[in-house]
Amino acid sequence: MKALAINGSPRQGGNTEILLGKALDPLAEAGHETRLVRIGGTGLRGCTACGVCKRNRDRRCVIAGDGFNEVFAAMVAADAILIGSPTYFGDVTAETKGLLDRAGRVARANGGLFRRKIGAAVAAVRRGGALHVVDSINHLFLSNQMIVPGSTYWNFGLGLEPGDVLNDAEGLANMRDLGEQIAWLMKLMEKNA
Repeated sequence: MKALAINGSPRQGGNTEILLGKALDPLAEAGHETRLVRIGGTGLRGCTACGVCKRNRDRRCVIAGDGFNEVFAAMVAADAILIGSPTYFGDVTAETKGLLDRAGRVARANGGLFRRKIGAAVAAVRRGGALHVVDSINHLFLSNQMIVPGSTYWNFGLGLEPGDVLNDAEGLANMRDLGEQIAWLMKLMEKNA
C-alpha cells in the first residue's frame, strides 16, 4: 500500500519535513511504499471556483503549470495521505491552503476520490496556532469521507529553526505513534480488500 506525505513548508529539510519523515518511518518499516513531496514555495495557487473540474470530471484542475495535478494524481493513487504545514500566522501556508481547496473540489467533483482513504494532519509550530493548522487540514479529510486516525496527542512538533523539532521528544514520539496507527489501519484495509 502507498502513503504520501505532502510538505507545505517552503523550507527544504525543515521542521515540517522532519515531522512528516518521522511519521512515515513506521510505514516504511511495515513494508508500505512511502513518498514525500514538497509543495511549499512552489507557487501552487488557490482555487478560482471556475467549476471546470465539475464539468470535465477528468480528475484534473484546469489551472496548469503549478504542480497541482501531479500532486493530486499521487493523492488519488495513495491509500494514506499525510499533509503537513508550518504554522503561518495561526494557519497553514498559502500553498497548503491552495492544495486543500483544489484537491477537495476536484476529488468531490469526480465522485469522491478520497473516500475511505486515511488522512493525517501534521503541524510544525514555534508556539501557538498548531491546532488550527491541524483543524484546517482535517477539514479536507473529513469533508471527503476519509478516515482520520488519532495519536497520543495532537499531531505537531515544536521548533522555530530548521531541526529544532528534533529536540521535541514528545512531538517525535507522537509522529512515530501516528505512523504506527496509520500502518495498523493500512493492514486492516489490506486484509479487507
